[in-house]
Amino acid sequence: MTRFALQFGQTQSGLTYRERMTAYGVCARGEANIAIVQIGKKAPYEYDLPGGGIEAVEEEAAALMREFLEETGLTVWPTRVLGRAGQFWVNKGEPRNSLSTFYEVELSADDSAPSEPDHKLVWMSPQDALAKVRHEAHAWAIMHWLRGRRGA
Repeated sequence: MTRFALQFGQTQSGLTYRERMTAYGVCARGEANIAIVQIGKKAPYEYDLPGGGIEAVEEEAAALMREFLEETGLTVWPTRVLGRAGQFWVNKGEPRNSLSTFYEVELSADDSAPSEPDHKLVWMSPQDALAKVRHEAHAWAIMHWLRGRRGA
């Protein structure tokens, strides 16, 4: 099993975790808010950074831009890699180890609505996002991004 230097989440005995390469982005709007995906048709909702799985024929940055558009309706451009981290979790009964690259992205256009019916773009403060995102790896990426901005 592949592991990144940073690995989040706990494994459960007896489960085999399928590895999936993923890419996620931190997209700021001004100084106050970042893009977060609200997942679910009704409360309680789950919250993630926008992004997701990389298909076999895709480059990492292309997958990130595709996933951003599908989940948020936003067109973005990756500007820098924030870091890489793994996240053990169980998705709809399937154990996964998401091997994620996290990017800072720049907003290029507010194109449309998300094409995924149970996804909704919400803008929230990084502090609120830290408390709400469901994956520790996503919270780590937001914190890493925030700390990098202190010197900006």
